[in-house]
Amino acid sequence: MSNDPQSESNTQRATRGGFVGWLRRPPKWSMASMLVLGTIVGVLIWGGLNTGMEWTNRTEFCVSCHEMSIPAEELKKTVHYKNRTGTTVSCADCHVASSKSPGDYGRKFEAKIMAARDVLGKITGIVDTPEKFEAHRLTMAKRVWERMKAADSRECRNCHKFETMDQAKQKDRSVVKHEGAIEDGKTCIECHQGIAHKSVHQLLAQEDAAKKP
Repeated sequence: MSNDPQSESNTQRATRGGFVGWLRRPPKWSMASMLVLGTIVGVLIWGGLNTGMEWTNRTEFCVSCHEMSIPAEELKKTVHYKNRTGTTVSCADCHVASSKSPGDYGRKFEAKIMAARDVLGKITGIVDTPEKFEAHRLTMAKRVWERMKAADSRECRNCHKFETMDQAKQKDRSVVKHEGAIEDGKTCIECHQGIAHKSVHQLLAQEDAAKKP
């Protein structure tokens, strides 16, 4: 064991240095300056994240993969896209949470991660052609339905609410169904599946038939 004073002094200086030492040293800036700097950095980070989130929510961005242009064209043929009142929805309106609460940002990130699977599917060749897209359509649809059901169809409820429905303008069958859904605690997506894209009810029937002995 060395008793060299010079060696011990060098060791102490090394210990005081580095990241830990930097944290332990008193700040050279005033508290006010640090608060101002922290606020500016926080605004820049939050603004950058939000800007990036909204930019990737654009339909133009979503359909930049040609496979996604398939469901986008299907949407244009439905009442969700074109109707007498002129209201319309984009991809993000149904597939990404709104920004009505802080928790919605977590769902937005989750939606972006889910969307990354589509990009991966294109890169790896899983859904890089219309034929392959059709082969995986039901699997992808069921994945979206499960996610929406788990969130009580939050994306649907951004526009549709039981409380504000005018039953006088609904068909009798719809009124009965909606009243039953309220009583049973059902959520929108349990009944309204495949309404914005190509119907998959036939595929569901085929899947159910294949499961029967």
